[in-house]
Amino acid sequence: MSWNNGGPNGGSPWGAPPGSPKEPPRPGGGGGGGPKGPWSGGPGGNLPDPDELIRRLQGFLRGLLPPGFGGRRGGGGGFGRGGGGRGIALIAAGVFALWLVSGFYRVQPDEQGVVLRFGAFNRTALPGLNYHIPWPVETVLRPKVTRINRVEIGYRSGQGSVPVEQGTDAAGRDVLAESLMLTGDENIIDIDFAVFWRIRDAGAYLFNTRHPAYTVKSAAESVMREEIGRTPIQFALTEGRAKIETDVMKGVQYILDQYGTGVEITQVQLQKVDPPAAVIDSFRDVQRANTDADRMRNEAESYHNDIVPRARGDAARIVAEADGQRQAAIAEASGQAQRFLSVLKAYDAAKDVTLRRLYIETMEDILRRTPTVVVDGNLRGIVPFLPLNDAGHAPPGGGKP
Repeated sequence: MSWNNGGPNGGSPWGAPPGSPKEPPRPGGGGGGGPKGPWSGGPGGNLPDPDELIRRLQGFLRGLLPPGFGGRRGGGGGFGRGGGGRGIALIAAGVFALWLVSGFYRVQPDEQGVVLRFGAFNRTALPGLNYHIPWPVETVLRPKVTRINRVEIGYRSGQGSVPVEQGTDAAGRDVLAESLMLTGDENIIDIDFAVFWRIRDAGAYLFNTRHPAYTVKSAAESVMREEIGRTPIQFALTEGRAKIETDVMKGVQYILDQYGTGVEITQVQLQKVDPPAAVIDSFRDVQRANTDADRMRNEAESYHNDIVPRARGDAARIVAEADGQRQAAIAEASGQAQRFLSVLKAYDAAKDVTLRRLYIETMEDILRRTPTVVVDGNLRGIVPFLPLNDAGHAPPGGGKP
């Protein structure tokens, strides 16, 4: 408004706006009992329109000034000793008090206050009621430091911190310029992932980087491409997802710390890891063939693990049995040889006794295995009664009837 920017008659802040009709002077600040307030109502007690309200406010403030100040006609040109000086002092004291009170501010629990002195970082403020020198000396910025922000790379779901620039819109389609990457075995892979971050140091976040969200996005994409460039495609598609997320989070945090962004990475989450859409069917056929090959290889390995130990066990058993038979044969032959030598030694010592004992033992052995039939000498024609068919078998009783 013009009365804030100076006006005619010596640049008085309460002068009439340039080009507007001048209000006739009001000696004594208006008639009938002293100066009227700027909000004194019109007929019926209704508030006037804004222009009328502004004019009344100007007239009220002029009534507090001494005669001759601010373009008032009549009277001398200096400050008086009466109510004008006291009014200015009261106004100045009130304005100064309001200016001081405006320095109080509150920092919420999820915020961190950053106090700027003449636009430069001065200090940080903790949550709660705080005070700073009012504007224009100091100002306060209060970024939310507990809110988890999200940056999407390779796709857009409409929830990310970085707006869409190319390749897709907020409907959720892929951004191929970001998602296609080259693996360590020179294959192309399509990766969509999200980076979750929060403000760790509000001062560094506000002043060390121009666009922290874009910095996080650029660092995450760079580290992901570097990590995928060292990883085979099969490992990235199967069991390597957790390792990739951990390594990328550490790499991005290291870069952001080097830049002094004041940002902390809380999580890196892989959303999709697939071959490119143009070759995904062929890739799946290859994967099925590889799966079948692995299955057949596992079956062959299982058969090998079953038959080889069994064959080795049979071979060991046969060798052990043969060795046992060999030992038994050797022991038996050695025993028979020792027996023969002992008999020979006894025979050389006493030939008659030894021959008789050998004869008796031999006949005993023969008779034990030969059936014996005792026949009365008076009988005749006993041939049909002899058990000739069983003559070669010893009777159960040791050959005796």
